[in-house]
Amino acid sequence: MFRRPIARLASPLLKRGTGTLRNQTNTAYRPKTLPRPFWSSGKVLLFTTLTGITTGTTTYYAGINDETSRFQLPWRKSDRPHYASKVKMETAIGELRFTLGENAISTDDEDLLRHGYSEWSSINIDQLPVAVAYPHSTEEVSHIAKVCHKYKIPMIPFSGGSSLEANFSAPYGGMSIDFSFMDQVVSLHADDMDVVVQPSVPWMSLNEEIKESGLFFPVDPGPSYALNVHQARIGGMVGTSCSGTNAVRYGTMKDWVINLTVVLADGTIIKTRRRPRKSAAGYNLTGLFVGSEGTLGLVTEITLKLAVIPQETSVAVVTFPTIRDAAAAAAKVMRAGIPVAAMEIMDDVQMAVINRAGSTPQKKWKEVPTMFFKFSGTKAGVQENVRLVETLAKQHNSGNFEFAVDAEEQKMLWSARKESLWSMLALREEGHEVWSTDVAVPLSRLPDIIEISKKEMDDLGLFASILGHIGDGNFHESIMYNNKDPKERAAVEKCIKDMVDRALEMEGTCTGEHGIGLGKKDSLLKELGLDTINVMTSIKRALDPNWLMNPGKIMDMPH
Repeated sequence: MFRRPIARLASPLLKRGTGTLRNQTNTAYRPKTLPRPFWSSGKVLLFTTLTGITTGTTTYYAGINDETSRFQLPWRKSDRPHYASKVKMETAIGELRFTLGENAISTDDEDLLRHGYSEWSSINIDQLPVAVAYPHSTEEVSHIAKVCHKYKIPMIPFSGGSSLEANFSAPYGGMSIDFSFMDQVVSLHADDMDVVVQPSVPWMSLNEEIKESGLFFPVDPGPSYALNVHQARIGGMVGTSCSGTNAVRYGTMKDWVINLTVVLADGTIIKTRRRPRKSAAGYNLTGLFVGSEGTLGLVTEITLKLAVIPQETSVAVVTFPTIRDAAAAAAKVMRAGIPVAAMEIMDDVQMAVINRAGSTPQKKWKEVPTMFFKFSGTKAGVQENVRLVETLAKQHNSGNFEFAVDAEEQKMLWSARKESLWSMLALREEGHEVWSTDVAVPLSRLPDIIEISKKEMDDLGLFASILGHIGDGNFHESIMYNNKDPKERAAVEKCIKDMVDRALEMEGTCTGEHGIGLGKKDSLLKELGLDTINVMTSIKRALDPNWLMNPGKIMDMPH
């Protein structure tokens, strides 16, 4: 069954060679007393055996998450996946420990829980992985894949753990593959403006490491908290084809990946391209794996394009009387072709959240719809763009622009937008969760969908807000609700579903940057149609005929 997210628990990382767990817990969100998880590793093995999820004979199981999607694909009986029995799973774990080291595989209860539940996810399920693998290299990932392929064990990649659509959940048990120890910047080619990294490199740490080169990686999915415990990592960013605040100027993840090293389901290692930024050599396999959420292969190395750090940056904040005025101003700025670096929106509720949480103690914000602008380029260019945006904003009843006078004030002003999610999480009462999801629509429809969605959220009578990357038609709803109240949860689900359906009616998309995971398979079918989903399924079947790579995500398991 599905359930809402539980409270954040410990996040131990296995320290290889010591036989102990190194606990890197975010104490700010950890309960005072850690509850004993219901799903012990023994119970996971027992549950999967009894339900038929893991079977090496002729039975099959595809029911845990298929209630999220209402379509069935035409599969032959021979196509139906057959997963490892309990005995084979234990054999595989033993084999991997023998070849990679005793501590390369964890079956610790807390570790399994951390790799199966997510506080951020819109949904969670009552199923965990059976084990967690901690590879150190592409070769070790390949070996893990070969063993899992041999015994028919599902493989679920795990990167930063900050995804929102149950992208790394384990609906069919199996092996979670955590890339925590693959966190190196392999090589920086400053003259070529590219960098090669492993999947667990945090994007903020990457920019800190390469800043002396005068270059930076511009895809900005959001800040971390608590000593980078949950900072987005490059591998997960590739998996979901994420974007962020800079997307209006620099584009999304798919625009910045040059090539990938990928381990396929049977352990084969491939490289999708070489290092030139431009190539017409065959199929665009790089683009195929970006956004595939680990359903086609395990990404172990990424070559990224870099951009030159701008000469000048500036941040401005402006208020509007209504959310529609703000959205209309954003559409007008984009239509005018003004090259803003970022353009973000937060409604009155979200601005109140920032004040209540004390995220920017040096400033008290007006609790009205607010837009945040970031400008970058030459000094003259920035000044001209600021002037143009201010003129257009005034045509939509804006208040006065507030400009940052120095780098420190820029950081302070922009931090209100960057800390929005953490601010909302900090205000939760016990038993309450925050459901955050996104859609994107053509720019001309943005004022309409934001105005209607805002009204429907307000009608819930709950703590709910709108925020987002308004410059590219992408916005988010965040709703705080009591997860122990079925009626309240149902009302929130309906509100979210109506927003997604409305976006699709406006020729938009069900997800601008969070991916499909388990949570939006129905919506993906509505958006693309069964024929397109069948093409995706054919690609999946060709690369992963045994349905081992992150099964149940993006599309349903075969029945």
